[in-house]
Amino acid sequence: MPSTPRPLRKLGFLTIGLFDADDPARGHETTLEIIELGERLGFDSAWVRHRHLQYGISSPVAVLAAASQRTRRIELGTAVIPLGWENPLRLAEDLATVDILSAGRLNPGVSVGPPMHYDQVKDALYPDTADSEDFGYERVRRLLDLVRGKSASDFSGVEGFEVFSDRVQPHSPGLGRRLWYGGGSPGSARWAGEHGMNFLTSSVVKAEGPQDTRDFAEIQLSHVRAFRAAHPDGEAARVSQGLVVIPTDSASPQQRARYEEFAAKRLPRTTSPQGPARLLFAPDLVGTSDEIAERLHAHAAFREIDEVAFALPFTFGHEDYVQILTDMATKLGPALGWRPGGGA
Repeated sequence: MPSTPRPLRKLGFLTIGLFDADDPARGHETTLEIIELGERLGFDSAWVRHRHLQYGISSPVAVLAAASQRTRRIELGTAVIPLGWENPLRLAEDLATVDILSAGRLNPGVSVGPPMHYDQVKDALYPDTADSEDFGYERVRRLLDLVRGKSASDFSGVEGFEVFSDRVQPHSPGLGRRLWYGGGSPGSARWAGEHGMNFLTSSVVKAEGPQDTRDFAEIQLSHVRAFRAAHPDGEAARVSQGLVVIPTDSASPQQRARYEEFAAKRLPRTTSPQGPARLLFAPDLVGTSDEIAERLHAHAAFREIDEVAFALPFTFGHEDYVQILTDMATKLGPALGWRPGGGA
């Protein structure tokens, strides 16, 4: 097995938290059970996706608040909160509150851009300001400043019986260092680095520039390097990779067949950039842990990171997630040089 320049230090997973519209409580409970399982298995982090007007987690901060009370060690992240739906001041308050409740385990990941299907939702989301909202990096900068303790008001002091602060309360001092930007382009990677954020890179990148735009790993590697070149911490700046990874060591024959069919249906989109944004998708990795580890060790971007948040497929069942997570923690992680508690 080839060695990697950066042995895997932190093993995490990502779930979308799907639920049935007729029984949303059960779906949310299942997500919390999966996070609890992740802690028992020794995972370093559990991440949830953000889905508006869909049958997935619409309020990850609330879900992670619940998870914070049912776990003690595992880090809790969002990958990612689309800030086009958020007021940075209110979000900063929520994030700080959950970070306090979790004893400093929150890792908020965010992204920019207009909300999905904006023309259809803008009248409900921003009825008075839809045409003047800024969905660019300025929204992230505002959140960063507020989380890091910069002034939110020109007033502080006592008014009657009430005491007012000029910055977001509660203030969680370490949270500002645990903010992540989810990006898929060189520009977003550089911006995140310049502003001292951590960088989430997933199974989707933008194929930009004159280089061979069909080599996903090389494109992703260029983003990792652009981020670290711009970051004050340089090569020590944190990057997490979020590929779809499905180990089959303890899977039943029926599960293996279903996993392979899932990956095969998604494979054609990986052969060339898709749509006007020229999005390039990474192939899903399905196989034994040794087979997956060999492919990851050969992956140009994986060789330069030491944290992962492997994405669980959206449509699998609870028993499938239990099998996949168990194999990740007991087979794949060790094959990649990871050990429980080694990322502390």
